[in-house]
Amino acid sequence: MANTACFIIVGRNDIPIYEAEVGSAAKLTPILSIWQREDAAQLHQFILHAALDVVQDLAWTTSAMFLKSVDRFNDLVVSVYVTAGHTRLMLLHDSRNEDGIKSFFQEVHELYIKILLNPLYLPGSRITSSHFDTKVRALARKYL
Repeated sequence: MANTACFIIVGRNDIPIYEAEVGSAAKLTPILSIWQREDAAQLHQFILHAALDVVQDLAWTTSAMFLKSVDRFNDLVVSVYVTAGHTRLMLLHDSRNEDGIKSFFQEVHELYIKILLNPLYLPGSRITSSHFDTKVRALARKYL
């Protein structure tokens, strides 16, 4: 598993609909204080949101759904998967496992489609399902 991994799903209007710290850095460690972990989480969100412009430009120039690494910040890499409905699945990580990242995105995309098929879910609203969160974290442990 990657030491650092932050996963976010961004809707069509650039509004985050799901966020999760899925790396081992997300676990409670005695070395990092609560404030340092919160600062790291905010930095991860900032890096991912800063990459949205790059993703938007790349999404219109290629027909591929998996855009691999689109942006870098120090040793962190932003990988993106764009759905047919222009929802972006974004992962900030420090690993080099592209096959695992692609498999992670594909399986999370399937989970996202299942959420969209739920008649009680309003597309574009936040995903608050604990079942979805548990599945995403399990997939992150499996592939990242």
